[in-house]
This record gives sequence, structure tokens and C-alpha cells, in this order.
Amino acid sequence: MHAVDRLAYLDCAASTPMRPSAVEAMTPFLSAQFANPSGAHRMARASRSAIDDAREIAAGALGFDPHGIVFTSGGTEADNLAVRGVCEATDTTALCPASEHHAVLHPVAAVGGRFLRVDAGGRVDLEHLAAQLAADAGPAVGLVSVMLVNNESGVIADLEAIAEVVHEHAPGALLHTDAVQGVNWVDIAAAARSADLLSLSAHKFGGPKGVGVLAIRPGVTLTAQQLGGGQEAERRSGTHNTAGIAALGAALGELDAGRNEEIRRIGELADRLADGLLAAIDGCAETVERSSRAAGICQLLIDGIETEALLVLLDRFDVMASAAASCASGAMEPSHVLAAMGVERQAAAGSLRLSLGWCTEPWEVERALEAIPLCVEQLR
Repeated sequence: MHAVDRLAYLDCAASTPMRPSAVEAMTPFLSAQFANPSGAHRMARASRSAIDDAREIAAGALGFDPHGIVFTSGGTEADNLAVRGVCEATDTTALCPASEHHAVLHPVAAVGGRFLRVDAGGRVDLEHLAAQLAADAGPAVGLVSVMLVNNESGVIADLEAIAEVVHEHAPGALLHTDAVQGVNWVDIAAAARSADLLSLSAHKFGGPKGVGVLAIRPGVTLTAQQLGGGQEAERRSGTHNTAGIAALGAALGELDAGRNEEIRRIGELADRLADGLLAAIDGCAETVERSSRAAGICQLLIDGIETEALLVLLDRFDVMASAAASCASGAMEPSHVLAAMGVERQAAAGSLRLSLGWCTEPWEVERALEAIPLCVEQLR
């Protein structure tokens, strides 16, 4: 049983509980080992050593050089530093799919960027990418940003194919990937070898909130978005979150060592969950083919319900899930990811995301298999 006592927690794409190894790694830096790592005395050196160790772990797990690991406050800051940093340094603009996380969509819009089409399966339209890269109008494209694993649908991007198009039509452009969801579900170093920049956030894989990474290949130039003490080789100023960075390193190291087994175990649980719900609920469908999505993310469209009402009922059954929709100005708006995939508004109103993680246990899936059909029936 994990820290949330007897709640079936199926919202791991939003956040996960911390791994015990991460808690153990960070605890000393919350008490006795409190020194600022930028100092010169022995206590400062101890803090700096912990950061260096985490940097090495991150570099090895992600397939980047340690000098290219920049610690940030999380995935959002890492995405902003990548998009705005590159485009400001090169006086260029950016492209990204319309299905990206808002942490990429908004910075791309801020630099005057454009948005790419995706197909019904959530994959980037490579012909549209090529056309946008070759377009004469507006500033040159200096960065293309594509999420490795979509946070709603779970679709895994083919970064190598995307990189080939970018290199053919805009040889000077860089490829960034938001791997915040992807780090759990793919061999990250292999999947992202075509990327010039990569973002992640610790709380998605068993680390704490408030700490993340932007990994940068040698030779990439970007403009810092925070000015101050010049930490992180002047790419991200600010006193280091030593406790968080140490915990990130511990969680990422544990994930990297056991990823294959975790993917197998979680994949079996997710398939059991999806198969059971598809069999028990009429008018229920997966949004994407199972073979194209990450093991831990199961997104369903359920006819004849509104997701927010379903989530309220599920909470009473101690099942924690999420909607692939947001509430804007008091009215339900369809998920921008589903809209980009061409899912009609009425169908999108019944979307449900069930996401599993390192902490998920079989009884949680069984609880959901009991509760969700009952709740759907009640709503209908």
C-alpha cells in the first residue's frame, strides 16, 4: 500500500507519490546538511557534491553530457527555457503540435510560433511539418518542440522521424522534446537521441514537486530566462534546491534501473483495466490504439456522460481519476488534445484519463473496475 491509504489513485500522469529512496535522499538536506552549494566551505561542498551526483545520474539516464544538465523548478520552467531561450538567442520562432502541453503551447505562442496538425491517432502530420518548415512567411524556425508521450492520450511520438524532416527542411533548427510523461514509459536515452533539448519533472516519476531538468546537447545556445547569481553555468540563476535535486537523482536512478520491469507490470494492469471497462460499459472506446500509447496511460471516451460528474461519483468510491477537459469560465470546454485529434465536442465531454505509475497496485485496478461501470450507469 502506498502513502495514500486505501484510495485507488489512478491519476499518476498528474503526480506520483515520492519513492522511499527519494525521501531518504532528500531528508538530510532538509535538516543538518542545509548549506548553500555555491559556498566554499565543507558544508557547501557537501551540498554541491549531492548536486553533482544527481547531475551524473540524470546525464546517464537521459543520454546527455553532464555539463548539459540544467536543474530547474520543474517541467514548465524547463519547457519555457527551451522554447524562449533558443528562439531569443537565435532570433527565430518555433513550431509545435496543437496537442502539446500548455507549458509548450504558451511559450511557442509567445515567440510568434505556429502549431502543427496531428492525425486522429495523435501523431504529428509530417507533411504539415515539412510545409511549415519550408514556408517563407515570417521569421525562420529555430526550434520544433514535440512531446515524447502525450499527457492525455499517451501517444508516443516518433522523434527520429520528426528529426529527419526537421533536418531536411530546416537544417539549422533544433528539436526539443517535453519528456515529462515519457521518462517512465520508454528507454528515454534511445527514444530521445534525436532531440537537442529535453525536459522532465521529478514529481512524475516518484520525486518531489518543484524540481526538474532541461537537458541540452553540446553547442546549443540559449538565452537565460532568470538572471542573478549565474548558477547552472549561467543558464538558470537561483540558489539550488539541493534536497529536491538529490531526490530527483535518486528517483530517476531507481526508475532507470527498473524501467523494463515497471513497464511490463504496469502495462498488464493498464490492459486489464481497459479490457474490463470496454467489456462492462456500452459506448466506451479507447481514444488511440493501444500499441501506440504509453503503458501507464489509458484514455477512454464514454458516451452519455459528462466527465466532471463521473469524477465526483468516483471520488465517493475512493477512486481518484482525471478528466481530459478543463473548466473555463464555469463551462466545460473540450480537451485541446482531443480537439486537435478531431474528436467531436460531445464525445470529448465524456473523456476519462486513468493513469498508472510505480505506486499502482492490482487492488486499485479492481476497485476501479467495480466503481466506474456503476457510476456510469447511475449517471446515464
